[in-house]
Amino acid sequence: MANSTHTPAERAHRTIHAGGEWLAASSGATREILDPADAVAFAVVAEGDEKDTDLAVAAARRAFDAGDWPHTPVAERAALLRRVAGLLVRDREKLGLLESRDAGKTVEEGRVDIDCVADAFRYFADLVAGEAPGRVVDAGSPEVHSVVVHEPVGVCAMITPWNYPLLQASWKIAPALAAGNTFVIKPSEITPLTTVALIDLLVEAGLPTGVANIVTGPGHTVGARLAEHPDVDLVSFTGGLTSGIKVAQAAAVTVKKVALELGGKNPNVVFADACETEEGFDTAVDQALNAAFIHSGQVCSAGGRLIVEESVRERFVAELARRAERIRLGRGTEEGVECGPLVSAQQRAKTEDHVASALAEGAELRCGGRRPEPSPQRPESGYFYEPTVLDHCHREMRVVREEVFGPVLTVETFQTEDEAVALANDTEYGLAGAVWTADAGRARRVAGRLRHGTVWINDFHPYLPQAEWGGFGKSGVGRELGPAGLDEYRESKHVYQNLAPKPVRWFSG
Repeated sequence: MANSTHTPAERAHRTIHAGGEWLAASSGATREILDPADAVAFAVVAEGDEKDTDLAVAAARRAFDAGDWPHTPVAERAALLRRVAGLLVRDREKLGLLESRDAGKTVEEGRVDIDCVADAFRYFADLVAGEAPGRVVDAGSPEVHSVVVHEPVGVCAMITPWNYPLLQASWKIAPALAAGNTFVIKPSEITPLTTVALIDLLVEAGLPTGVANIVTGPGHTVGARLAEHPDVDLVSFTGGLTSGIKVAQAAAVTVKKVALELGGKNPNVVFADACETEEGFDTAVDQALNAAFIHSGQVCSAGGRLIVEESVRERFVAELARRAERIRLGRGTEEGVECGPLVSAQQRAKTEDHVASALAEGAELRCGGRRPEPSPQRPESGYFYEPTVLDHCHREMRVVREEVFGPVLTVETFQTEDEAVALANDTEYGLAGAVWTADAGRARRVAGRLRHGTVWINDFHPYLPQAEWGGFGKSGVGRELGPAGLDEYRESKHVYQNLAPKPVRWFSG
């Protein structure tokens, strides 16, 4: 069980959990966690390094090789996951507020995230508990029993991003535990707090010592060591393309299983017939706003590329810009705020650079494109940026090609269905996309031709735990959620039993 003898002040720096103990960094290093709404530090965590990572991996290795968890009956593992879901519901308000302060999102977004995390734990509990013990393979003989069974992979390394800290952690932790693995998780160094809190909940739920381990620290030390560590059997990474390539390269040396969920540059294709009625028009505009500006656009599946039919472009973009200007920016904990700050000064600077380059390349600014005026809800020191709509964009622009991860929406136009599909697929990424049309046949045709891991029709952003989440191109490899999300954390074994063995004479003499 976790060490609970530390005072709150002592525990403040002890955010590394290895072998059932909360520890400070071996070097003594710490990091301040800033509230992006005002850039003021409100927490301090341990800044782990390679030595701390090795300690956590060793604990996970012992727990897998010599512990009971991999052999715990499926029903008991599922019951533990359901207890964790219950604890998440109990702590929903506290965790939602912490997620808001840590990542900058609104409290309501934070609450929804916690609900989704609890759903993920329940889903994988039900999934693993309802599975058959094995798949019988017909060997063509009554004297042979042949079955394919699933076994845990082993020690799993998990590296999660800063935009949805606890949600992304749950998509990895819940199936890994359901399958019987042990793990070491490295949350983003700038938004680690709710993942640290989740480890406490896992311990409270009764998870055996050493199964769950966490190292808070930067990617270039902790993340890099996890990816290359010889005692890690699988590494699951969610984040940017550049870091994902490094993870894959490091993992290749020891031929680990690798799951990568990387960037996206996601098209939102709107046909004119979707806007023929006032309700259809209003719905498509509303969802285009949601696609681009939820969590200030800091979403891997954000619909940052609006691809709209030329005949309705001006009306659509004018209304989109008008409504984008009315989005209420501010501290996520304030009543009435609809959109919070960017997560860091670095992320805001990146957004500003993309907007500047787009304007230099000929884009037309329809709204936003600047830092908002300070107010009681928007401290000048916070990392706020106005929702921005850039019209008359084209494929050669950096802002169209590259993932911005900020509140920026680019507008491209088309005249034919083939042109719409070609524009939507003209990207290195292939994570998600959407098509809006009143024509059911066209909806199916276009959705079938889009080379993206998730395609929404007349909607944007919903996901189901039961459905798989993956991508094409440089958006990554592997799957999360759904049955395939569980299978990422298991190995398949074919057990062949000959019930009447006989001598086999391969050689004469």
